Amino acid sequence: MTNISTAETFKLGDRTVKRLGYGAMQLAGPGVFGPPKDRDAAIAVLREAVASGVDHIDTSDFYGPHVTNQIIREALHPYSDDLVIVTKISARRGADGSWIPAMSPQELTQAVHDNLRNLGLERLEVVNLRSMLGIHGPVEGSLEPQLAVLADLQRQGLVRHIGLSNVTSTQIAEGRRICEIVCVQNMYNLAHRDDDALVDELAAAGIAYVPFFPLGGFTPLQSTTLSDVAGKLGATPMQVALAWLLQRAPNILLIPGTSSVGHLRENLGAADLKLSDETVATLDQIAAEAVPA
Repeated sequence: MTNISTAETFKLGDRTVKRLGYGAMQLAGPGVFGPPKDRDAAIAVLREAVASGVDHIDTSDFYGPHVTNQIIREALHPYSDDLVIVTKISARRGADGSWIPAMSPQELTQAVHDNLRNLGLERLEVVNLRSMLGIHGPVEGSLEPQLAVLADLQRQGLVRHIGLSNVTSTQIAEGRRICEIVCVQNMYNLAHRDDDALVDELAAAGIAYVPFFPLGGFTPLQSTTLSDVAGKLGATPMQVALAWLLQRAPNILLIPGTSSVGHLRENLGAADLKLSDETVATLDQIAAEAVPA
């Protein structure tokens, strides 16, 4: 078993968490829809993660839907005091597995209650409002009405902290005028670095940045440069990609997902991998070489 008890930490709201966490999205079925092929294996991954020292799990009730949160509850409830479960709202799933915006006050409120029920919690530690103004990437537009709903649920005691996902710098600035924003979750990895400036801005403000798809997501990162560096270090390409993110900025919290205990251990091994300045400079070239999607 890999142990990350000595891994670096950062603040998530008023909680301190290890910078290497776990994203539960892949515990659902194909396309993040329906049940997994092997529920026992999914439970084993979650228990292994926590036993290895992971204290930050990212999820959502629209994964499945409901499936991932129900598996988390089965595997880990009652939760240890140091475990921080972060969820997100603002989407629902169609019968065909499609992703449908669900950003009305009623839908957002229902989503919070769905997460509470399926996770078995009385209060959600962090809720990310995911902008669905653009499904495949951030699109400008006010999120004030949606954040007002979340802020009200926070006042009711159902939500402790609020974050944002799939957003622009303008939307983050707007959000911070409405309520405290403790984290931002956007797409970011070695090959997709549109948020470079934003990462640094948030670091200066003490706000956590949580990259989704840190390993490329449904299309895993593939780069000859990355493979060559990994070979020289005796590591896997994915470990190197995660280690680069850990060294990129102190406020980056990682949530790589997997449905395999073996891959989980591999990912957690990135906590011990230190990259030289020369290696980082080499890896920095990958974004310039990446072909735009």
